[in-house]
Amino acid sequence: MFDVTALGEVLIDFTPYGYSEKGHVLFETNPGGAPANVLVALSRLNKKTAFIGKVGNDQFGHLLKCVVKDQKIDTSNLLVSETVNTTLAFVHLDEKGDRSFSFYRNPGADIMLEKDEIDVDTIKQSRIFHFGSLSLTNEPAAKATFTALEYAKKHKVTVSYDPNLRIPLWRSLDEAKRQILKGFEYADIVKISEEELEFLTGYRDVEKGTEVLQEQYGTAVIFITLGPEGCFYRSRHVYGRKEGYEVNVVDTTGAGDAFVGGVLYQILERNKPLDDLTGADFEEMVTFANAAGALTTEGKGGIPSIPTKDQIEKFLKKEFLRKEERK
Repeated sequence: MFDVTALGEVLIDFTPYGYSEKGHVLFETNPGGAPANVLVALSRLNKKTAFIGKVGNDQFGHLLKCVVKDQKIDTSNLLVSETVNTTLAFVHLDEKGDRSFSFYRNPGADIMLEKDEIDVDTIKQSRIFHFGSLSLTNEPAAKATFTALEYAKKHKVTVSYDPNLRIPLWRSLDEAKRQILKGFEYADIVKISEEELEFLTGYRDVEKGTEVLQEQYGTAVIFITLGPEGCFYRSRHVYGRKEGYEVNVVDTTGAGDAFVGGVLYQILERNKPLDDLTGADFEEMVTFANAAGALTTEGKGGIPSIPTKDQIEKFLKKEFLRKEERK
């Protein structure tokens, strides 16, 4: 039995790492990919996880497979393509540590996952199935993803979704919106950003935008990440905001994925229907998840910076004491 199985991309993030003697930007190879990052976050919180995806038969693919395995994530359905290389992403950081991406994926191994290559028993044996929208950009991975989702719903596995909008990977914005919204038809838990909310609904206002999505798709729980301002959450019964934390931001890569991992961990720990989660539950859940996301921004790269349970708990204790001193 797995706590969480994720399907999607695992890739190399080339992260800026200073300058050469000639003044040229140096890049460090960091393992990444949103679904893989989420599983790492959960693994570091002592949850049992499995990954479904594909890498190339190249040095990057072998590195990624080793990294995922080292994180105690089941890799029996992480396949190796003999014909297509591992997907690469170059991360660009601004002065605040916020990132943008350039992708080398034409094609990349992750989008070559076939529906017949998925081990459906892994999904059936999971409490939560997690996916993102990057596996919906191209065939055959899109068909494979929807096949996996149909199977998850058939076997009453809770579905978690991160509509991770990366505009350069889509043929058009119309196709992006159509495919991303199709993912909502399967999702019980969704994490999106303000920008993604506005893209999908036309509303920047988080209360209105999440209300529209919930009315249209019946999503049980929606989280809007607000960067340093924390997050907004909505279930069918309660909604609210929780402030974030002030930290020394180096690189925001993987912060949203660590947040997702923190949320899913909290949901698993509570072990009750999503509709039974109370306002107090959400306050505790997002307090923990916000801390996981904030701590991830203090290091370079996604996977290397994701915190452990001990690190999150120590951070929260320190923040509690700091607040008490201010009173």
